[in-house]
Amino acid sequence: MSFNRILVTGGSGFIGTNLIEELRKSSNVAVASVDLADPKISSHRSVWQAGDIRDGAALTSLLKAFRPDAVIHLAARTDLDGKTMPDYSANTDGVSRLLEGLDAIGFGGPAIFTSSMYVCRPGYRPTSDLDFQPHTVYGESKVIGEQIVRAANPSYPWVIARPTSIWGPWFGVPYADFFKVVLSKRYLHIAGDSTQKTYGYVGNAIAQMSTILDHAEALKGRAIYLGDWPGYVIREWADEIAEFVPYRVPRVPKLVFQGLGLVGDVVQKAGLRFPMTSFRLNNMTTNNVHDMSPLPELMGNVLPYSRQQGNKLTVEWIRSQA
Repeated sequence: MSFNRILVTGGSGFIGTNLIEELRKSSNVAVASVDLADPKISSHRSVWQAGDIRDGAALTSLLKAFRPDAVIHLAARTDLDGKTMPDYSANTDGVSRLLEGLDAIGFGGPAIFTSSMYVCRPGYRPTSDLDFQPHTVYGESKVIGEQIVRAANPSYPWVIARPTSIWGPWFGVPYADFFKVVLSKRYLHIAGDSTQKTYGYVGNAIAQMSTILDHAEALKGRAIYLGDWPGYVIREWADEIAEFVPYRVPRVPKLVFQGLGLVGDVVQKAGLRFPMTSFRLNNMTTNNVHDMSPLPELMGNVLPYSRQQGNKLTVEWIRSQA
């Protein structure tokens, strides 16, 4: 990555924390992180500034002071608990304020605007970057965020990144729960299930963002998915994680999971949490493999981390936090 001053919004989040940690390894790169939340790693405080990306005046002031030559926009609300679009204003108004701030400083790019794979429901294969099929309010907010960027169509090189299911150190729900359930010997396979999905180790996602920045001029205006290739067979991945215990994962008939999902639906309506719902079961058993082009070609079809390496680093991190 050949940039001197990189601004990261959302640097205290999961991907942001790993990104800041990687960027700080280079003595030639000045980094600025803006986030409402405190950094997860105390040493990141030296590059962190508390701020709300919806505060246009404050964000523009930060941009004028720092003068980045590259921007990676990660800041967002990413949970599915919101009920209305205003609940996700960080994903819409935040994008608008950042675009305005970059315009105010005459930014030359490149910039990555991070969206989400959930601009389309699981299992849906979009026919183009403009083909959207969101199934949650969160997904709808990310569609609007993408549309805001495209409507502005800045003169500098910009790319939309759509993270898939990214996992690794410093992650939270739901993927941290997946690891913890397997490691605690409470995970169960759905008998006969061979669902395949695109997941991505966070170290690979960061390398992919670096590749996108380096090729932003050629990729301008495209939506690029971040994730590992090929897709994961979830059963196989769970078995790999279980080896750290070690643990032979039992196989349970799908009918049992369907029953638990119905129980979870009732419990959820009562305002309580339950580990399984019909919505979650449907997501779990729906194939969701994304077209990763052009990243394999640009990266020589090689990812920095294998899934097994990512598993090891992630399990080590989980155990260090216990």
